[in-house]
Amino acid sequence: MRGHIILSHGLDSSPGATKISALAARAEARGWRTQRPDFRAHDGNGYADAVAPRVAQLRAAIAACETPPVLVGSSMGAFASALVSLEAPVAALFLLATPPAIPGFAQALDVRSGVPAMLVHGWRDEVCPVSAVLAFAAPRRLPLLLLDDDHRLLASMDAIAAQFDVLLGALA
Repeated sequence: MRGHIILSHGLDSSPGATKISALAARAEARGWRTQRPDFRAHDGNGYADAVAPRVAQLRAAIAACETPPVLVGSSMGAFASALVSLEAPVAALFLLATPPAIPGFAQALDVRSGVPAMLVHGWRDEVCPVSAVLAFAAPRRLPLLLLDDDHRLLASMDAIAAQFDVLLGALA
């Protein structure tokens, strides 16, 4: 086995979500162990109140790993994955449709310096404006793949999968 990957779904989604499932299958085919926590119990709390329980659940999942995992997240899952990287050891971050902030949550998006990270975002994202993601990525010099897609990024799965392969290949 190459390592462990924890894939986090977005708000009002599930561990069986399209992007998360496709990336998990791709990683498993390449010899990685995957885990897809279920955050649905927190979704009814609202945006701001869903963040801390997700971060706590991710922190517990990371603590159970033998080595620092790769964190993959979509939307709210990306936001929580990024925040947990500030306090727990992670090998890399692969963040999709990432909100730069969650309305009502005091802490803005941030990532631990020095952790390999890749952001993927849609030019037509109607939930998380691309300008805010550019403003986050630019001063940190984070790689950012911008695709002609909306928040769900479903029309871009081939490009996302290819970029995920690049990240995993760099870690192997």
